[in-house]
Amino acid sequence: MSSTSPLPVSTPQETVSGTVLIRTAADVSDLVNSGAARGRHAKMIVIIALGGIFLDAYDLSSLAYGLPDITKQFGLSSAAAGLVTASISVGSLVGALLGGWLVDRIGRYRVFMANMFFFVVTALVCAVAQDAWTLTIARFVMGIGVGMDIPVAIAFLAEFSRLKGKGSKGSRTAAWSPAWYAATSGCYLVIMLLYFLLPDAQLGWLWRFTVGFGAVPALIVLLLRRRYMNESPTWAADQGDLESAARILRESYGVDARVADGVPPKAPRPPRPGLASYARLFRSPYRARTIQSVTVGVAETFGYNAVAFGLPIIIATLMTQGPLTTIASSFTLNLVFALTGGLLGIRWAATRGAWPMMTLGFAIQFVAIAVLGLLGEPSGTAVVTAGILMLGAFMFAQGFGPGAHIMSYASLGFPTSMRGVSIGFNQAVLRLGSTLTLFFFPVLSSTLGTDLYWVILIAPVLGLIALLVKRWEPVGFDADAEERARLDAEASCG
Repeated sequence: MSSTSPLPVSTPQETVSGTVLIRTAADVSDLVNSGAARGRHAKMIVIIALGGIFLDAYDLSSLAYGLPDITKQFGLSSAAAGLVTASISVGSLVGALLGGWLVDRIGRYRVFMANMFFFVVTALVCAVAQDAWTLTIARFVMGIGVGMDIPVAIAFLAEFSRLKGKGSKGSRTAAWSPAWYAATSGCYLVIMLLYFLLPDAQLGWLWRFTVGFGAVPALIVLLLRRRYMNESPTWAADQGDLESAARILRESYGVDARVADGVPPKAPRPPRPGLASYARLFRSPYRARTIQSVTVGVAETFGYNAVAFGLPIIIATLMTQGPLTTIASSFTLNLVFALTGGLLGIRWAATRGAWPMMTLGFAIQFVAIAVLGLLGEPSGTAVVTAGILMLGAFMFAQGFGPGAHIMSYASLGFPTSMRGVSIGFNQAVLRLGSTLTLFFFPVLSSTLGTDLYWVILIAPVLGLIALLVKRWEPVGFDADAEERARLDAEASCG
């Protein structure tokens, strides 16, 4: 195995009478990476970016419990139910490819604002859908918004954070995991409250209220984005617009940044990236990083969708538990185990890095799924409790390991100029795997029974193989500095 040492961060820019003078795009990147640029406004941007992740998770999980009622109301076969479930994942695949490209081409802010339309409108359409096709199409369009949102949210988390220490890029990209599980926990809390509030005769409509409620936090996040969001200063500088980068540093960081005298405030804009920019992912030095990030991402996504999204089916069907036990267990597993693991993932990211946490997480998941497979269909309170605790162990490991750090692998090893494309491509491949998992899970769970666990076991095995083949640590790595060094070397040779 080989390890890669982080590149050093250069010293911040020249300062004259408290004013930071900016001469190049590297000055802006180094200023952010060094941690010298701080501000409450910047922290608010990070919180809002995590709010987008919250919405993504809520919308993806809001149908998990209601699938049996949807199947019954619309008279769906297992394949048709799988299509309804997977439609949002298909949409997110399209949205990830499109969003990843647009994020690098037109900027983070524009994409961030535009995709909120999908969340508000489609949540309401889903809630009032009168047939399966309307629900499927609305979930597909909602998925486009989800897919577009993740590349830009992760780009913001990486580009408004310092390179090392508290509040680092590694910690903040890992923060997407607890934000995700806070949303899934919130979703099950909404389901539980509605379960007690709705009359028994109306419980079949519970899924409609749950999905429709997603429009409320979406509207709140939209209003907050209009108030606080700003473009990424490193992206603006990378586009040659030093004046805008300096303005963003003043507004979002409270840093008195100015373009130095004699330096053009706007340099010629580099060629806008086309769809061919995805080809850069498979050139040196990014090829190995792309393959590894996609492989661990597919393993994480397969395991997550089979276990976390499938919790209601596993508990209700494979463990033969009633509705209240299913809802309460799903809520507890997400809140207590997954969210706690995610919070620890933030804390451990800066000190332990992504690779050790990913490896440990996959190892724990392997043990948990293997035990579930050996338990089979549980009988008796003790065996059911042991099975639920194994699900908890899987979710805890997901929170601090694979769930927290797949975004670190997809984003931190790539420079600003291609970060959106790298995240978008990664998410597109993951959504393809997610689509297949969500489509086939209802079918496999009904035909394989508890033998399904042995299929799920493929996920942690694949993740461990991908990590052990090459030890690559993205946390603390300065991909922008690496790109500048490469370009300088090419210029000197030319």
